[in-house]
Amino acid sequence: MIDVTNALQTLAPNAQWIMRDDELEWLDATQTQPTEAEITAEISRLQAEYDSKQYQRDRAEAYPSTVDQLDDIYHNGVDGWKATIKAVKDTYPKETI
Repeated sequence: MIDVTNALQTLAPNAQWIMRDDELEWLDATQTQPTEAEITAEISRLQAEYDSKQYQRDRAEAYPSTVDQLDDIYHNGVDGWKATIKAVKDTYPKETI
């Protein structure tokens, strides 16, 4: 889950701050603390980016191991291997916007 910590890491890289429960204490004297609106917008942006890549996480789980893929190539050739990979890609298609 994307949260304030993730947003702050992208909005103010290397900034110094502490989160205590839901309370942010800004310690950095060189970087300006992002506003609540900026943090909320960044959380939304990061969450949308994460959600848009669900197919990648699903594919990674569904692909055979490297050893199994090499065995597939050995026994079925590259075309057999391509068919195995295509089946996973077809099951978890890349979403287009």
